[in-house]
Amino acid sequence: MRVVDVVVIGAGAAGLMCAATAGQRGRTVLVVDHANKAGKKILMSGGGRCNFTNTLVEPANFLSGNPHFCKSALSRYTQYDFIALVERYGLAYHEKALGQLFCDHKSRDILDILLSECTDAGAEIQTGCEVLSVDRLEGETGFELLTVQGKVKCESLVIATGGLSIPTMGATGFGYELAKQFGLRVTPRHAALVPFTLKGELLTLAQSLAGVSLPVSVSCREQSFSEALLFTHKGLSGPAILQISNYWYPGDAIEVDFLPGQSLADQLQRWREIGAKAELKTLLSRLMPARFVQAWLESQVPGVADRPLAELTRAEMDALVKAFQQWQCVPAGTEGYRTAEVTRGGVHTDEVSSKTFEAKAVPGLYFVGEVLDVTGWLGGYNFQWAWASGWCAGQVV
Repeated sequence: MRVVDVVVIGAGAAGLMCAATAGQRGRTVLVVDHANKAGKKILMSGGGRCNFTNTLVEPANFLSGNPHFCKSALSRYTQYDFIALVERYGLAYHEKALGQLFCDHKSRDILDILLSECTDAGAEIQTGCEVLSVDRLEGETGFELLTVQGKVKCESLVIATGGLSIPTMGATGFGYELAKQFGLRVTPRHAALVPFTLKGELLTLAQSLAGVSLPVSVSCREQSFSEALLFTHKGLSGPAILQISNYWYPGDAIEVDFLPGQSLADQLQRWREIGAKAELKTLLSRLMPARFVQAWLESQVPGVADRPLAELTRAEMDALVKAFQQWQCVPAGTEGYRTAEVTRGGVHTDEVSSKTFEAKAVPGLYFVGEVLDVTGWLGGYNFQWAWASGWCAGQVV
C-alpha cells in the first residue's frame, strides 16, 4: 500500500492548485484522476484560450446558499495573486471586455504552469486512475483509497472532482456521492451557464434567426446582464443568456431588452417629429440587424413592418416598445449538462469551513472548486474560485 500525506481526487484547476500549494509546504501529494490526462476543462475553456480569471472579481459575482461563504478565500487568494503567477512564467495574456483575461496563445499554457508548479513541489499526478472506494481509517485520522492502480493511504483527502457539466470531458457525480457517503448534505444541482431551449412558435422564430447576434439586456429574478444574445437552432444562447441561466429556474420568465441603454419610444417620437418617410423596418434596421427586425416585426407586431411611421397608432407604437424592449418568454428548458459550463449547487457550504475547506464533521476531508455549492458568473470567475479555494485548502492539508 502506498502512503502519502495528501491525496487529491481530481486533476482540474482546483485540484492542481491545491496539490502544488500543499507540495510547496513539504507535504507528499498524490493527485489521481480517472481521465486520461490532466486539466481537460482547462484545455477546452475560453475557446481554447482559457479565460483564466477576471480583474473585477467580487463575492457578488458568485451564487451560493450562503453568499458569504466565498468571501474569505477570494480575499486571501485574489485574481492579482494568480496574475502574478502567470506573469512569473512569462505568460502572454490580454484583457477582453468586462475584465476577462485570456491567454494570447492557448489554454495549454495555463495547464503547463499548473503542472510545472506541481512538479517543482513534488506533487505526483496519476491519470487513468479511477477511485473505486474511500474509507476512513479506524482509530486514526486519515483515509484508505482503493484505486484501479492499487491502494493508497493518506492523512488528508481533497475532493476536487468538479461538477456534472460536459460529461464527455469525464464529468461525474463522484464528489457528491462521496460527500453523501460521509453524511454531508448536497444541494440540488442544475446545469448553469447554459443555453436555453424554446418550443413551438418561439422555437420556429429562433430557428429562422439562427446565427443572428445582437447586444441585449436580459433579466430574471431581479438580476440583469447586458451582453450579446445569439439565436440558435435550439433557442437562445450568447453571453447574456449564459449569464442569466445561473439565476433561472424552470417556469421562470426572462425579459429581454433588444435596445439596452436606449429608449425606443423616444426614438420613434424623434423620427415622427422630423417627418421620417421610410418604412418602419428600414428605420429600425438602423438600430438592430435588418434580418432580426424583419422577423421580429412579423412575429411580434404583424402588419406594421412595411408602413411609414406616421401611420402607426399609439397602440401600435406601444406594442413596438413592448416587443423590442420588454419582450418576455418562458424557456422550455436548457441544453443541460452536455453544453453547460458549470454546475449550480453542490456540497452544502454549511458542511465545510470557509477558511480551510475541511468538512466540519469529517476531519481530514476537504472539498474545493466546483463540487461545492458556489457558482461564478461567466468570464473567468469560476476559475478564480478554483484557484482561491484550492490555494486555501493547500495551506492546511
